[in-house]
Amino acid sequence: MTRVRAFVLALAFALLPTAAASAADPRLVPDVSSRAIDIQYSFTGEELLLFGAILYPGQRLPDDRADIVVVLKGPVRPIVLREKRRVAGIWVNANSIRLRTSPGFYAIGSSRPIDKLVDERTAAIFELGLANLSMSPTGFPEAKTLGRFEAGLIDLYRRAGLFVENPAAVEITEGVLYRARIPVPARVPVGTYRAETYLISRGRVLAVAARDVQIRKAGFERFVALAAERHGFLYGLSAVLLSLVLGYGASAIFRRR
Repeated sequence: MTRVRAFVLALAFALLPTAAASAADPRLVPDVSSRAIDIQYSFTGEELLLFGAILYPGQRLPDDRADIVVVLKGPVRPIVLREKRRVAGIWVNANSIRLRTSPGFYAIGSSRPIDKLVDERTAAIFELGLANLSMSPTGFPEAKTLGRFEAGLIDLYRRAGLFVENPAAVEITEGVLYRARIPVPARVPVGTYRAETYLISRGRVLAVAARDVQIRKAGFERFVALAAERHGFLYGLSAVLLSLVLGYGASAIFRRR
């Protein structure tokens, strides 16, 4: 019994510095304006508000300024990128590469530019910024080739509004409350999204918190999507029959005129 008590005391003293260090770090209490976004026929996009509070131990604000970075990303999916080249006047597929963890949407906002908050290594670890996204390519492509494909994908998604960077999106009030608005475009893919908040000070990530956001189809769009997913053959057959009926009806109307 004495040995057991001695072991427990030794373990408690060993964990004491870690517990004290974790207790001294601030905590984040994040939330989002909507946990679910429904996409209907009239959906033209939405603005998602990420907000929350920073809880400091003893309710004492530090002398050093703390910064906030918010990230909204998802759904992660595999994707195949193909590069086209012109051969004898014809555009054909040339090289291709497969990425296993490419996000369909990625938006990052911060209170200051990311390069002013953390070094390159920390930014890469936490995937802060478009340049630090880890998309897990299959095989072992050359760094130059991989960089060219990833740059092309980022440029394409940026122009579509699916990749967004805003170094002044986060507003911090009284050093405790924060908020940021993330634009969600009409072409956003459906799925589960992760809204992450990072508290950063002196180049170090002090706290991380996250909330899930569902983006889903609703109404008739949801019915069509579920029908295509669960009853593919019947859905395809119905689409063909509907096209034939509409085509026949249009031709009959034009004939009468």
